[in-house]
Amino acid sequence: MQEGEARPHDHGLPPALYVISGASFAAALSARALDPVLPHVAEDFGVSIATAAGFAAVFAFTFSIIQPIIGAAADLFGKTRLMIGCLALLGLANILGALSSSFSVLFATRILAGIGSGGVFPVALSLTSDLVGPDKRQVAISRTLAGAMTGNLLGASASGLIGDFLGWRGVLAVLGALVIVASIAVAAGFHGAKVKHPPKMSLSALKAGYRTIFTNPNAYVCYSAVFIEGCCVLGLFPYIASFLFELGQTSLSIAGIVIAGFAVGGLFYTLTVSRLLPWLGVKGMMIAGMTLVASQLVAVALGPRWEVQALNLIVMGWGFYIAHGCLQVFASELSVEARATALSLHSFFFFMGQTVGPLAYGFGLQHAGKMPTLFASAGIMVVLGLVCARLLKQRAPADAR
Repeated sequence: MQEGEARPHDHGLPPALYVISGASFAAALSARALDPVLPHVAEDFGVSIATAAGFAAVFAFTFSIIQPIIGAAADLFGKTRLMIGCLALLGLANILGALSSSFSVLFATRILAGIGSGGVFPVALSLTSDLVGPDKRQVAISRTLAGAMTGNLLGASASGLIGDFLGWRGVLAVLGALVIVASIAVAAGFHGAKVKHPPKMSLSALKAGYRTIFTNPNAYVCYSAVFIEGCCVLGLFPYIASFLFELGQTSLSIAGIVIAGFAVGGLFYTLTVSRLLPWLGVKGMMIAGMTLVASQLVAVALGPRWEVQALNLIVMGWGFYIAHGCLQVFASELSVEARATALSLHSFFFFMGQTVGPLAYGFGLQHAGKMPTLFASAGIMVVLGLVCARLLKQRAPADAR
């Protein structure tokens, strides 16, 4: 029996999912930690908001470029050990960031944080997919997402609150300590869950896994779609605080609450996916989700009060994960033997989109303005939903037994 494989007599979803969700929660705490406090980071180091937004870009870029390595390492050497080590690295990187004496040093610590975070969530998705069959996989993945969304929610909201009292350095120090404690707890949890380690995959088998993934036409649609999602949706987040500043709302706590709305929407998705799936079907969910996202991008472009923008981000998060959850399931079915590799590539393209996104938004905001830039993103999301619904089809992996 391979790592994470469910026993035949298991009923419902396996208990090990709670440990996996805990790991996702811990890693997600730091993902959006600097977004609400970027104006203060920019002020401390004497740089522009667009330059400070580069922290989000470098975190996402590092997260993405290590994914082919992380996925291969997980398939070769085991997933649980890799996750625990990366959690510890993430916590350490945050603490070092709090001690940064210059912009370049802080920039380097965000690179380390991207590596640490990059070794957790995609591997968590792979373990989740190992635990359950395709019929329950979207619901199981939503439970792992619930951990990540809760981490995003608390990370973003807490960073704004901590930032008002302790500054941005306090944000990184507190979250870093929490992640290190969480890595110890997750290690104990995996030991208690008795998740078995798979036999080591050979390099030749790994090469065959890449071949299996890219002979499936769904791979090209999936990976392109998540790149565009990352660019058009997550690329917006570093600018939310500055949008609120333009409205006269300078509280970092408020910026954190607004950004955290996206994670609230993600949590709402985890509660509704089991009802939406039989009602809308996979194609309907992709179209409906992307359309919801587009409508909220238009709403944010109009610059409503922060309370309304918080609601916009909740609906945006709900719509985003309605569609994104379908793409995650398609990615999990690209290969059986190299599932961690397939899902790590999924994260690679998603976070490459998040790398390009802040830069693209910065260019658009500077040269075209807020409304044209966000309206263009909204149009792209509507088209993306229609294209995905048309081109993605259920196909058994070539290496399925």
